[in-house]
This record gives sequence, structure tokens and C-alpha cells, in this order.
Amino acid sequence: MSKIITIERHILDQQKNHPDATGVFTSILYDIALAAKIISRETNRAGLTNIIGASDSVNTYGERQQKLDLFADEIMYKINDHTGRLCAMASEEHDDILTIPPTYDTGKYVLLYDPLDGSSNIDVNVSIGTIFSIFRKVSSGTHGTMIDFLQKGSELAAAGYIVYGSSTMMVYTTGQG
Repeated sequence: MSKIITIERHILDQQKNHPDATGVFTSILYDIALAAKIISRETNRAGLTNIIGASDSVNTYGERQQKLDLFADEIMYKINDHTGRLCAMASEEHDDILTIPPTYDTGKYVLLYDPLDGSSNIDVNVSIGTIFSIFRKVSSGTHGTMIDFLQKGSELAAAGYIVYGSSTMMVYTTGQG
């Protein structure tokens, strides 16, 4: 019987290529995949659960935020805020850096994300997705600062996207080819 390749197995197999890996980076990728599974479930049920349509809030670009966009933003943050792997996050839905609550440890990475790119297409059933980037922390101190987010693209630890639709697909790179 051939082995089944799950997202977890794939990410762990990639970790084996890096003997000095601690598992922290691997866990961040897996946490993003977990958030994507939850977001995917809700996008597939959106018309049935009253989560499509605009909310009463406005994002940093002056656009009315979609309910599903807000849900995806909350999921991505809450999956990652308590793990001790990140020192900060940044989302298209917020003006400022998202800090890690003081009750949790901080890590050595920052996560940038657009929780639901193409959210204006939600009501018309066109493809939507999540975009993400991960940088290593470069600032001093325990919490992330703007310096950690404003690094060159060549400094990325990983970047990727997740497309939600009839199937959910996660595509990412860690700069290995």
C-alpha cells in the first residue's frame, strides 16, 4: 500500500532536509494549513450560514469588510497568537501590527497575511484565497516591530497562497527551488 501524503506529512518530510531544524518553522506552516482548513469549511458553507455579505466595519483601504473576510482574519490570528512561534503578525484587515497577547511566549518569526484576498468576489462565487509571508525576526527585544515586516523579499523564510473553491489548494515556497 502506498503512503498517503497529507499536508502534515509533506511539511514534516521537508523538515527532514534541514538537520538543524527545530520544528518551529514546520509548526508555523502546519498552523497556517490548519487555519486554511477551517476557512475552507466556512467558505464552502458561506451561503448556508449567513456569513456572506458586507459587515458594518471598514478596512485600512476604506473598503467595507466582508463577513467571511473578518471570520478568516480572526481564525488566522487565533490559530497563531498563542503558539510561542511568532513575535507579531500583520493583516490587511488591520492598520497596526497585531501583537501577541502578553500571556503567551513570543517566537522568532513574523507572519503577514491577507486572510481572504478577492473577498469582493465572495457573493458571486469566484475564487478567493489567503496570501501569506513569513520572515525571521530581525529586531531586538521580544516583540516584533515594523522593521521585522519591512524586509526585502529575498529575506523571506516562506511565502504562499491558499485557494478556496471546489477543492482547496495550498502552494508555498521556502526558497528551495
